Amino acid sequence: MSATAVVDHRKKFILLLAKAFLTFGAPSHRVETQLFAAAEKLLIPASFAFIPGIVMVSFNDGETRTTELHFVRSSGRIALSALNSVHDVYRDVFDDRITVQDGISTLDRILRAPPLYPLIVRCGLAFVCASVICPLAFGGSFIDMWVSGTCACVLQYLGLQAAAKSSVYANVYEISVSIIVSFVARSLSSIPGSLFCYSSISSAGVVLILPGFTILISALELTSRNILCGSVRLIYAIIYTFFLGFGLTIGSDISILFVNHKGYDSLGVIKSGLQADVMHGTFTAHNASNSTTQPSFTGTFGFLNATNSHVSRGCYRDPDWPWYRQPFPWWTMFFLVPLYSTCSSLSNLQSFRSSRLPIMIIFSCCSYTANKASNWFLADKGALAPAAGALVIGLLGNVYSRWSRGTAFTSMVTGVLFLVPSGLAQAGGLTGNYDSSVQQYYSSFTLGLRMIQVAIGVTIGLFVSQSLIYAFSATGSAAEMAF
Repeated sequence: MSATAVVDHRKKFILLLAKAFLTFGAPSHRVETQLFAAAEKLLIPASFAFIPGIVMVSFNDGETRTTELHFVRSSGRIALSALNSVHDVYRDVFDDRITVQDGISTLDRILRAPPLYPLIVRCGLAFVCASVICPLAFGGSFIDMWVSGTCACVLQYLGLQAAAKSSVYANVYEISVSIIVSFVARSLSSIPGSLFCYSSISSAGVVLILPGFTILISALELTSRNILCGSVRLIYAIIYTFFLGFGLTIGSDISILFVNHKGYDSLGVIKSGLQADVMHGTFTAHNASNSTTQPSFTGTFGFLNATNSHVSRGCYRDPDWPWYRQPFPWWTMFFLVPLYSTCSSLSNLQSFRSSRLPIMIIFSCCSYTANKASNWFLADKGALAPAAGALVIGLLGNVYSRWSRGTAFTSMVTGVLFLVPSGLAQAGGLTGNYDSSVQQYYSSFTLGLRMIQVAIGVTIGLFVSQSLIYAFSATGSAAEMAF
């Protein structure tokens, strides 16, 4: 093979590697570094620039003093198994275990491969994820979980079919599905008898389109001093959350307007149970026969509706109701957390036959445990609970990466994505009850503020974990957060 053909093959490998990184959701803060290392190993003078969704590759020819510029663009979503395969090809070529030609054919086969699971399986995984997260994070009952699972299943189908085939619908996909889920949840919650809970159904129904992965990527970019891409992604995630909040608000308004005009009355009953009347003064007995023997009490008196103790996360739960209308007991977390972690990993296209799947589940369970424990001991600290979970998952991911010489990023994804719905739930949930339309629209902005809290917590936790690994590292360098 001539020298020119060898150089062309190496350039093609670098371009395919860049496309694979973008297609399968590689951490963008490591894309430039990995491509530069590959070009340096293959003796190809090149420079790279990354902006969200595009990698600019410049091949420099010193002899002819020319530059060959390529724009690699791809819009994909996270695919854990494919990402691991791409990383394995990169390491094999880097360590001279396979040739560049073999690497090109392998990358081309990975890029052309169909999704790991068919549409019906991915919709089923979405159903299980939403059904499990409903009682786990949002206080839903047994009957609430079935409704939220059905909404998530329809949401997943629309995303994989309609939004993927129509660029016009893809622009309004998130808002449309949030309106549908909120409309269904509010209509069912308006049924007399409080059979369904609006807050738990609507929150769990849209959990799959929460910008958890964007939060993770922006956190990693900010910790690596990639201010431009990190801040852009973080602001996008927050604005995206505003869209979801307003979509939920619009769906609720439509239901109240056309389905049940007394919806605000039922909301007021629940809201009144959450408010206490406080009075200051002196309590004096007016019984004439005992007026001299009864002492007076001076102080502050609070009067609270007795139903307040029966309201859990915005849902009224009468203790006399049957078990299928009650929130799940605490010990069910030992089953629900691993189940959600497993289905979340599989929905992100992780192979169920992979040996990395148990590692992801264990890391996710440890992250949730730290998040739950910190929220128990540090109540009303919205950013600290996600920070504790991110700290644990960051330490475990970095240690695992150094021990196995594998990827820390893919092992951390499931755990960090778990922090977003659980962190939002602990900060007050995605939706809330309100007395007026003004409070209703304020709740949409509050959802964005909660997302900021979760984002700050995740960023701080990952940054501290990387700093600790660096401080106690024998080589003086931290393990890579990703590849």
